Amino acid sequence: MTKIYFVRHCEAMGNVKHIFQGVSDFDISEMGAKQLEFLKKKFENIKLDKIYSSPLKRAYKTALAIKGDKDLDIIKHDGLIEINGGIIEGKPTSESFEKYPDLADKWINFPQDFYPQNGEAMRHAYERIYNTILELASENRGKTIACASHGGVTRCLGCKLLFDDIYRLKDTPWADNTAIMLFSIDNDNNIKLEFYNNTEHLPSEFLPKSSSLNNYNKKG
Repeated sequence: MTKIYFVRHCEAMGNVKHIFQGVSDFDISEMGAKQLEFLKKKFENIKLDKIYSSPLKRAYKTALAIKGDKDLDIIKHDGLIEINGGIIEGKPTSESFEKYPDLADKWINFPQDFYPQNGEAMRHAYERIYNTILELASENRGKTIACASHGGVTRCLGCKLLFDDIYRLKDTPWADNTAIMLFSIDNDNNIKLEFYNNTEHLPSEFLPKSSSLNNYNKKG
């Protein structure tokens, strides 16, 4: 079996400023840096063969914490990048969704159909992240690897593993900052999900606050 630890990045400035971060390369926040200290400790005694990361700095710095003192390189992989927000990329979420109510409706009620102009369709991100996982599993049969990625694609992957139905995306919980998902894959690509959105490594005072996107969902 191939084991994969899939980790959402720590809190970043886009989270703090309630911005649709997408592929914008925002740095981590002060809280995010503290979260990474606990994530590093969590992975100290977990043997890893390889570590992969989205090329964006908030994910890469999360991968550095996963690496800790391990003698491993971090491999950047574009398949792990966040969904591109297109016309709302890098902009305040509330303002964007007020300007584009149809897009907000898709995000809240029909996330599988979310497709911002000049951005990436949610359906594409759903297939992209799953295919990336199959690719990495194929390259690392029988090994244990870790991936540092993002909230949107983590939710897509969680939906695939929990329900195998993109229409259940609305029912799939968001992963918190530095939350860990663990699953295993056999040689026939059968996947067993061990756990999802695990934040046991974080003391209560460092638990992530709900993102602006989560809050917008709740408003809806």
